Amino acid sequence: MLYREADHVAAVDGFVAIRDINPQAETHLLVIPERHISSFHEIAQFPADEAKRMLDFVAEVAAQEVLTDYRVVVNAGAGAGQTIFHLHWHVLGGGRIGRMA
Repeated sequence: MLYREADHVAAVDGFVAIRDINPQAETHLLVIPERHISSFHEIAQFPADEAKRMLDFVAEVAAQEVLTDYRVVVNAGAGAGQTIFHLHWHVLGGGRIGRMA
């Protein structure tokens, strides 16, 4: 998998967090499930308990990085900016982040 060579931040059973190689904020992490799902459009493939574990892991990683204010983003589809077609969450923080909308 592509993330094996990455700068790992944390891992739990089924999920890994790495530093983004093209950061868009002072802290820019990717939280990636080990199981392949191409995009958020297929999130229903995760059982509810696994989806909750993934979101809990996102929060744990943010806390581990001492992020009190942060943004969590998932791009779903090419039109939304998704370039890697394996579900992943962006965690951005560590300074003022501009408005999205």
